[in-house]
Amino acid sequence: QLLEAKASLSLAQTHHALQLQQAKAQMNDMVPKKQFEKLQTSLREEQCKAQQLQENLHRQAEQACRQLVRTQEEHEHLLQAAVEQAEGLENNLRSAEAVLAERAAQLKDAQAQLSRNKLLIKDLREENRGFAMALQAAELKQKSTEEKNQLLKEQASALKQLIRKITPASLS
Repeated sequence: QLLEAKASLSLAQTHHALQLQQAKAQMNDMVPKKQFEKLQTSLREEQCKAQQLQENLHRQAEQACRQLVRTQEEHEHLLQAAVEQAEGLENNLRSAEAVLAERAAQLKDAQAQLSRNKLLIKDLREENRGFAMALQAAELKQKSTEEKNQLLKEQASALKQLIRKITPASLS
């Protein structure tokens, strides 16, 4: 029984030594409690920072999204205003083109009237030349007639004097 007890004790000691060796090996792999607590605190701090960064990032993303929506609305408003302005300018251009076409037609009519007036003026000048020549001939004829009339007056006056001289002599 003693031998059995010795063998059993030896087996238990060996088994215990093996367990002790395994425990020591596990302890070598383990981190000291203070260092573990430090790491745990550091991990919590980093997790907190990460969460704050994530919240900040989320807030910034929301702000950027709102800003993007505002910018897009502004661009749409500006685009709408530009489209309306372009339409207004297009209408103005059409109106101006219509006015110019009307003015061009009026100028064309005025030019045609001017051409007719020039022909009339040319005809009137030729007619005036004819009248001027006829007037000159009439003036020459009038002058000739006035000269003949003067001559006749002189002759009539001479006849009257002659008759006055003859009449008192014949009455006596």
